[in-house]
Amino acid sequence: MPLAFFTAVYFDGFPSWFPDPFRLLKATTALTALGITKWYSSGRSNPSERNMHGRVVLITGGTSGIGASTAFELARRGAQVVLLTRQPASDPFLAEFIDDLRARTGNQMIYAEQVDLADLYSVRQFATRWIDNTPPRRLDMLVLCAATVLPPGSERKETPEGVEALWMVNFLANFHLLGILSPAIRAQPFDRDVRIVIPTCSSYIAAPKLDAELDGLGTKGWLDEEWAPARAYARSKFALMVFAKAYQKHLDAYKRPDELPMNARVVLVDPGLARTPGTRRWITRGSLWGLLLYLVFYLVVWVFLKSPHMAAQSVLYALMDGGLGRGAGGRLIKECMEVDCARKDVDDEEVAKKLWETSDKLIERVEKEQAVKRARAKKEQEKREEEAKNKARVEEIESLIGSIKQGKAKAKGGEAKKGEAQQAEANEASKKGKKKGKAGGNNAKYQHNNHHQQYHDASHRHPVFFTDKLRRPPFSVAPLGAQTSPVAQGYVYQDGVRSGSRL
Repeated sequence: MPLAFFTAVYFDGFPSWFPDPFRLLKATTALTALGITKWYSSGRSNPSERNMHGRVVLITGGTSGIGASTAFELARRGAQVVLLTRQPASDPFLAEFIDDLRARTGNQMIYAEQVDLADLYSVRQFATRWIDNTPPRRLDMLVLCAATVLPPGSERKETPEGVEALWMVNFLANFHLLGILSPAIRAQPFDRDVRIVIPTCSSYIAAPKLDAELDGLGTKGWLDEEWAPARAYARSKFALMVFAKAYQKHLDAYKRPDELPMNARVVLVDPGLARTPGTRRWITRGSLWGLLLYLVFYLVVWVFLKSPHMAAQSVLYALMDGGLGRGAGGRLIKECMEVDCARKDVDDEEVAKKLWETSDKLIERVEKEQAVKRARAKKEQEKREEEAKNKARVEEIESLIGSIKQGKAKAKGGEAKKGEAQQAEANEASKKGKKKGKAGGNNAKYQHNNHHQQYHDASHRHPVFFTDKLRRPPFSVAPLGAQTSPVAQGYVYQDGVRSGSRL
């Protein structure tokens, strides 16, 4: 079929429905050029592989951008990945991210630890917990991908500790973290290939010289007049590169107790421009109109900027290449190959020494100030808690006293009601007795209980017969006779005679 088509074209020319050959050639050329540009902009892929099973990797910035792609590739190869994140492990987004990463990689050895790089105390807490272990915890790789950037035109920002935000997150936090983790890194076995990979940016080339700018480091309004987002970002990345070189010398100078060589190396990586959240924030200037233009011209962005996955290839190369595990450290990797630094003052020892000393002093001062504030806040919190406890205790006592008073009032009211009821009953009984007495009339005079105490009293005894002096019935009741006499009626009893007997 293709042969017949080309034969017909050769003898008869292109058919009428076929497009203009020149237009087709132009379109083909444009698409080819676009494809070549995209291929070139995507960069090189990592040619190296390494067995990552059982290796422990700490990653900052591992939830987005280049750090997320690096974490995915390492977890897919079986590494134990510990993500150092600003949010606690209980954060819903972070928990869902880790679950998704575990499901996609088939690796359950993925965890998270809270480390806020904008807070020196948070960095110290994590690093202290990590090194406070016997024997030392295993640590194979440390990847410092976290960074922050402010769009053009932004105002200068400071952390709650009073440090310029870009300097804090991009440089000072990494300096503090590596400084505390240094004993854990140096304590690793000599045959363990420990690598510290620090991504940087080509903007370090335009950074100002550090030796003149470090004099007022940490003071209020440091470089405020000359501050600009691009300048501050480039300065922080350049300082990080200077520190990385100095840190490698710090590791090389360590003498192991077993007198074996030190096997930890620092590797710098320039991943290039990528479609990361930081780059998008820079291009859009942090505005909705900028985001709209970004979406409109996304094809241009897609062609000329790498994907986070391709940008992570140089980072993976720095972690996996066997040649980087031999020889000196402090090398710079770009497009999966070693390159030279564009600035010679990166290796300036005087600048590195001054940077190290001023950063140490700044951290010491800030931590002392924050320790005083935390102690004061803790004391105030304890005072508030004690006041709350005392208030609750007083309220409890007052409630108890109120309950007791209420109970007494109820009891008193009950007794009063009971007394009133008894008095009413007594009055009612008295009324009934009076009515009964009136109803009985004179017949009550003939009724007598011989054994009642009042009729056995000596004052009622007859002086001769020692009988009870009982009232005689009136003569008008009945005529005197045997049946109506007092004795016959039982009104006169002898002492000791059984009750009811008649005399």
